[in-house]
Amino acid sequence: MFRLLVLYLAYLAYLLSPAISSERQQHHLQHGLCSYTFILPEVEHCHPSNDFQVTNTLQRDSPPEVSPDTGQSKLGKAQKERPSWQEKKLESLESAMENNTQWLQKLENFIQENVRSGMEEMKRTAVHTQTAAMLEMGTNLLSQSAEQTRKLTDVETQVLNQTSRLEIQLLEYSLFTNQLEKHILQQTQEISRLSDKNSFLEQRLLALETQYGRELQGLESEKQQLQELVERQSQLVSRLQGELGSSTLNSTLLQSQQAVLTDTVQQLLARVNKCDEISNVPKREPLSFRDCAEILQSGVTESGIYIIRLPNSTHTVKVFCDMKTQGGGWTVLQHRRNGSLDFHRGWRDYKVGFGEPSGEHWLGNDNIHKLTTSQEYSLHIQLKDSEGNEAFSQYDHFYIDGEDNNYSLHAERFSGTAGRTSSLTHTGTEFSTKDRDNDRCTCKCAQLASGGWWFEACGPSNLNGIYYPSSSSVVRYNGIKWYYWKGPNFMATMTTMMVRPANF
Repeated sequence: MFRLLVLYLAYLAYLLSPAISSERQQHHLQHGLCSYTFILPEVEHCHPSNDFQVTNTLQRDSPPEVSPDTGQSKLGKAQKERPSWQEKKLESLESAMENNTQWLQKLENFIQENVRSGMEEMKRTAVHTQTAAMLEMGTNLLSQSAEQTRKLTDVETQVLNQTSRLEIQLLEYSLFTNQLEKHILQQTQEISRLSDKNSFLEQRLLALETQYGRELQGLESEKQQLQELVERQSQLVSRLQGELGSSTLNSTLLQSQQAVLTDTVQQLLARVNKCDEISNVPKREPLSFRDCAEILQSGVTESGIYIIRLPNSTHTVKVFCDMKTQGGGWTVLQHRRNGSLDFHRGWRDYKVGFGEPSGEHWLGNDNIHKLTTSQEYSLHIQLKDSEGNEAFSQYDHFYIDGEDNNYSLHAERFSGTAGRTSSLTHTGTEFSTKDRDNDRCTCKCAQLASGGWWFEACGPSNLNGIYYPSSSSVVRYNGIKWYYWKGPNFMATMTTMMVRPANF
């Protein structure tokens, strides 16, 4: 294309070289999309023949100048000559234009053909270039696609592996779920079977409870009868033992008196021989004691069971007398040593007393009231723990009120080794049992702490609580308690409450 353009320009320069050198007027021609510039030859520089008049009329914008004096003469002549010259000039111009037009057409055809071939070549070159670029881009894309495909393959492989693992886990979970469902089904069947069995057992238990209730009612009635019989027998035995004790004392006294009587009888026999008057020996009433201190003062020094007659009463009571502790003469009110007796009892039992003086027992609140209000008594409490340690608490003044005041406690002037202060509740505290609550607590201390005692607000002491064996290490609130000696962990193996006259 560039070479064709250069040839075209060289050709135009060849044609227009005379005009360029003489600075002639340029002419422009528009043919289609192409624009042509050329210079026509002018005759004013040529030397034509004399009979050929050449003018430059076509090359000028106005006719040639004519002098005024010759204008009229030459006008006629010029009018005669001008048509022939103009015609020739026009013919030459037309032929030249025709030749130029043909040449231009040929040149245009040549240029178009060359341009077309150049354009086709350029198109082919561009196509080849674009094809090469596209091939290179395609190669790059294929490389990238291969790389992406490889990566996708790797990812797909990983996904497949993960999917396989998940499928395996899902299968395992499914198997485990099936096993669990089977196990649950078996458990459900077992529960149903146990429920049926439980229903049967409940029905049987209900029937047994009904039967047991009937039997228990019968046993309770028999128990009541037996208790009444035992109570009568116990009173009879107590009376007999009291009589036996009195007989023993009387036997000792009688033995001493027998010796005196023997001498007296001998003297009387001697006198009978001398005279007819016989002296009558006065009968002596059997001796009676109101507490163990009097028995000790009568000469008995052995600890044991004796009969006393309560002051201002004809009723005799069997008691245990301690003739060894701190000079002896102690009447035992309460004693515990092995837990063989249940102290969690009602008001009536604590009122009349229970147990045997030879073992664990409670003398009875009525008896304690009658005894301790007859004169001024002191209270001695003896304690022993599971390790064999012993301690005591003593109160110089002690008594309890009657039942109309709920056996209120009165204890003063504490001393002893069982704690720095008294564990016994304050003066005026009323006695409580499981069936008669007289404490100052919203709860029922006799039920909570067990036994019958002077509970103020459950208080720091309870010698009638449950007897737990020394091997037990668990702290229990309802056990035997004397707080200010061993705290809440006190495990008693022996407790004794006893009184004697304060002036002994």
